[in-house]
Parts: sequence; C-alpha cells; structure tokens
Amino acid sequence: MAEEGDVLTNLDNLQGANGADNRPVAGVISQYVKDLSVENPKAPDSFQWQGQPDMEVQFNIAAKKINDEVSEVELKISAKAKANEGIAYIVELAFCGLVGMRNMPEDQKHAFTFAEAPRILFPFARRVIADAVRDAGFTPLLLDPIDFNGLYVQQLRQKQEADAAAAAAAPQGEAPASPGDEG
Repeated sequence: MAEEGDVLTNLDNLQGANGADNRPVAGVISQYVKDLSVENPKAPDSFQWQGQPDMEVQFNIAAKKINDEVSEVELKISAKAKANEGIAYIVELAFCGLVGMRNMPEDQKHAFTFAEAPRILFPFARRVIADAVRDAGFTPLLLDPIDFNGLYVQQLRQKQEADAAAAAAAPQGEAPASPGDEG
C-alpha cells in the first residue's frame, strides 16, 4: 500500500533540488513537407507501358540545430521508376520534423535525432510518397518499413571501425608539433 510521501504518490513532483525540471524529455513538436517534387516525364505514353518498372529508392537523414533544445530532422526520399521505354516517374520528398530534446546526454540526443525521429516521421513521409505517385497516375508506391535503429547502430559500428583503422595506421611514437616549436 502506498502511503503519503511514498515514491508512488510523488511521481509528478520529480524536480531537482533547485526546483528545476531535470527529467530527460524528447519528442516531435511538428512535422511538415519541406519540399516535394513529382515528375511524370513520359505521360501519357507511360500509362501504356506493360512491364513492371525497376524501382530505385534512396534515403538520407539530415539534421539542423535550431536552438539548444530544438532540431529540424529531415528525411529525404527519392523514388524513381525506370522501364525499358524510359523513366515513368520521379518523386523527391524532403519531409521534416521539429524535434525537441531537453536534459539528455549528447549521445542520446544523437541517437534520437538519427534513429528514433526518422522512425516516427517515416510513416507520414511514406503516405506522402504513395499519394504523390497515385496522383501522378500510377499505382501508389508503398515503401517497405525501414529499421532506422538498426541502420544507426550499423553506421556507428562502421565509424568506430574506420576510426580504429585510422588510429592504427597513424605513425607511432611521433608527437605532434606544438605551435611555436620551431627549430
């Protein structure tokens, strides 16, 4: 049984000694289409093409710091449908979210920015792509789900391996010259 003064009864009073709220908090403040381009260069001929087009889909994640607690996370998606007869359509989307993060260590902010925020934004960007392709006159393109966390961990591992290889290749026993150490 919880009594007055128990932890259970004071969960909403988690402030620091100085009365400041010091709990880590992160979330999406807003999301929006920053840029959308749809090209249907061979219409109406492309509507008569019989073969299944080859799809080329590319993703990129970028972030821009707005202030100490807010960053803009940009999920760029490019989808191109190529057939033997030519390019059926090209859709390019820059879908963004304003992400707020407070009282978080830098490594957690980085992980939230480049793994969790894109995971949250992706379903909405996926819908914009599907609608754009449908509005161009084609069957909606339904992008497969993406494991942003897995990609993030993989890229971190690759960076660590590259850093370790670079450190191993550096000349051993040579101290870097300090400014003013001219002979």
